[in-house]
Amino acid sequence: MPSKNTSWYSNVNPNVFLSTVIFIVLFLALVIFAPNSFDLLTKQLNQWVTDSFSWFYVLSVAVFLILLIYIAISDMGKIKLGPDHSQPTYSNASWFAMLFTAGMGIGLIFFGVAEPVMHYLSPPSGEAKTIEAAQQAMRVTFFHWGFHAWAIYSIVGLALAYFAYRHQLPLKIRSALYPLIGQKIYGPIGDAVDTFATIGTVFGVATTLGFGVTQINSGLNYLFGIEQSSTVQIVLIIVVSLMASLSVFFGLDKGIKRLSEINLVLALILLLFVFFTSSSIYLLQTTIQNAGQYISNLFSMTFNLYAYQPNGWIGGWTIMYWAWWISWSPFVGMFIARVSEGRSIREFIIGVLLIPSGFTLIWMGFMGNAALFSILQENNTALIQAVQQDSSVALFEYLKSLPFSTTMSFLATFLIMLFFVTSADSGALVTDYLTAKSDQSPVWQRLFWTVLMAVLAIILLVMGGLSALQSATMISALPFTVILLFICWSLMKALRLDVTKMHALQIARITPRAIQNPRSWQQRLGLIMHYPHGLDEVKQFIAQDVRDAFHSIQKELKRRHIHVEIYDVDDGLELRVDHHDEINFIYQVIARENLAPSFMAEVDQDDAASFQAEVFLREGGQGYDVMDWTREDLIQDIIDQYERHLHFLSVVRTPES
Repeated sequence: MPSKNTSWYSNVNPNVFLSTVIFIVLFLALVIFAPNSFDLLTKQLNQWVTDSFSWFYVLSVAVFLILLIYIAISDMGKIKLGPDHSQPTYSNASWFAMLFTAGMGIGLIFFGVAEPVMHYLSPPSGEAKTIEAAQQAMRVTFFHWGFHAWAIYSIVGLALAYFAYRHQLPLKIRSALYPLIGQKIYGPIGDAVDTFATIGTVFGVATTLGFGVTQINSGLNYLFGIEQSSTVQIVLIIVVSLMASLSVFFGLDKGIKRLSEINLVLALILLLFVFFTSSSIYLLQTTIQNAGQYISNLFSMTFNLYAYQPNGWIGGWTIMYWAWWISWSPFVGMFIARVSEGRSIREFIIGVLLIPSGFTLIWMGFMGNAALFSILQENNTALIQAVQQDSSVALFEYLKSLPFSTTMSFLATFLIMLFFVTSADSGALVTDYLTAKSDQSPVWQRLFWTVLMAVLAIILLVMGGLSALQSATMISALPFTVILLFICWSLMKALRLDVTKMHALQIARITPRAIQNPRSWQQRLGLIMHYPHGLDEVKQFIAQDVRDAFHSIQKELKRRHIHVEIYDVDDGLELRVDHHDEINFIYQVIARENLAPSFMAEVDQDDAASFQAEVFLREGGQGYDVMDWTREDLIQDIIDQYERHLHFLSVVRTPES
């Protein structure tokens, strides 16, 4: 039989793929043919969003962080991102390296020196260029790059990994909404969600490529005197994209994984160099103090909108960052999910939320405080002027004040380029997942997105539309924030069901085997599938079989000089064992109405109500039915529960002095 030929586009999801490409083409047409109008429109919309919805961004990000903490400390944290027997796919070191480089690597290089200096020169409140301004600058920088940013990434990554590996749904944004819309995730609604996520990913990576090459260009200008121009930056985008294409060709394990590990090693070398060549004791002292101030002020900073002292600062910084992280969350969250299979939810949250944040705080603490030390203690006015003129040169200007500045500037430039490569190939990989029918897509699909991002960045760079794209990316974060809140609702709904099942399996009481007269497996199956029971039927069972079992227990315990009473209660019977000054043992069987399972074919939902003989202890109903159990079954269950009660008394009993 001849093999079935598959076309080159057989793995493409046309609804998502084509709609994304068409939207990008239309966007480029607006930028090319009406650049001024489009730039003005996006800036006005961005300002409107900032003025009207800053409270919504702040509240939403706070919800993400609080929700993750709750999930981690609850029983939900025990659930695996995969089957219960699954193990992590990647080692902790490789996992952390990929988390770090995909999420914020390039941003730390760009803003590690620049942002603290900018806040020092223009703080959100108080006087500029003071010690207080320096402390506030570091605290605000920690706030923008710390727990909140990774909480946004974590909530998306957790939802995707959970539904993909625990419930075998596609590794796509749409899958996170399954508990809310069910099979509709495979229809137009799901396609729309994935299309929106794909557009955000493409725009986010393209914007990073466009703005980031300016810093590489600055490094090359410092090292080799290469001019800072659009032509050089276009060449750099092409070079970075070619390197990313090569990494994409090798795939996740051989490409992105290896580059991420190299990035982390080089970043550590640069960080340690700054630490040992600057004032090391000062960096340790200030970083620890900054971290303490950040943590102690975390709650107030989270909800601070500067409502009583509006000055536009929060819109240009905090809201911009929250929107930026949200717009990147489909990309980074998808990538984090892709490399996190097999870990528990608690391990995932601790790893994604705390470890990269901790490294980020150390990086920002050392780099930022080293730059501020150079300004405050060494009067480095050249660094201030450089940051005010072009923030992309901040790192290189600072390195000038250290020994081996040329070598370390070369290392920094190379590191920036590698970070761009990992961002580009990670973005291409995630975009390919979103637009493909399966994750086993041909190489051309991944390369296509790498090339498209490069072309988009080049055109926008030439046309001066990068600022417009940045504004558009900020605006796109607003509707996706709404989607993220629905994802949180969906995730909690699924996790609660999973926890309920976990608890039910731990405490479920199975039908006894009737030791004296063993039942066949068919009889046991018939016993647990026998529905429904009427109220009179259950009351008769309690009045005869349960009472008989209670009397047998009462007789035996009285023989052992323990006082036992049997009482009639509403719709049931109670056995009470008197322990005098200690807590008495209570075992009740009560007729209670219940819903018959929907899978029972013989059950007519319009029939009379169904009842069960439920066991109650002092603490309340235990949720299991003893209807049709034999006398021996009931006695064994009473003894089981009584033994647990005696163990409880032995734990809390105070020995006599």
